[in-house]
Amino acid sequence: MAEVAQRVLLRPPPRRIGPLRIAWMYMAAEDETQIGGDLFAVARGAHAGSRVIIGDVRGKGPASIGEAAVVLGAFREGAHRCATLPELVAALEDSVSRNVEQVADTVHDTGEHFTTALVLDIPDRGPEAEMINCGHPPPLLVHGHEVTVLHANSPAPPLGVSEPSALSHRTDPFSFETGDALLLYTDGVIEARSPGGAFYRLCLVPPAGCVTAPREFRGIRLGIR
Repeated sequence: MAEVAQRVLLRPPPRRIGPLRIAWMYMAAEDETQIGGDLFAVARGAHAGSRVIIGDVRGKGPASIGEAAVVLGAFREGAHRCATLPELVAALEDSVSRNVEQVADTVHDTGEHFTTALVLDIPDRGPEAEMINCGHPPPLLVHGHEVTVLHANSPAPPLGVSEPSALSHRTDPFSFETGDALLLYTDGVIEARSPGGAFYRLCLVPPAGCVTAPREFRGIRLGIR
């Protein structure tokens, strides 16, 4: 049942969307729990481009499904309606603020309910892409043999923390050229440890072990754990 729910909520993204190629992997933190609060989706934008979201609901297990569904529903509806990335993120914030109390498990979890999210806007032509990071781990950009951590210059708080009227989202532009690859992930990836208890240093993977993309396309890798 958990696997069925996962496939309904997290519909597998297409292998291609526009000129982009996509690879993804979902791995639950516990073998017996096949779904949690992690989310991702891709969609065509209001212009000739693609929108991407990856996020993580505070909390785990079936109780977080409703909150993830709110974010994904707002993203899928707004991706092709909102002309700009700030408008899309504002729509996500408004939907979470209005609906989270109705779907969150506030009886057993009385803490704050919020969702970290990274939202991207990637045009079909040209290298000028942009992102808005709402408290999520930064993506990695693989360009040739170089790996760059795309830290946000204008970070936003996680969805559901602030009143929508108090926010003013600003985008962080970055260059995403033909042959580049983006690695998007949730915190389970960077919190993973070796058998000896040491954290894996994701951004220091040697070039030979990096995920690279052939020169004829740009690619996105989604990793959720």
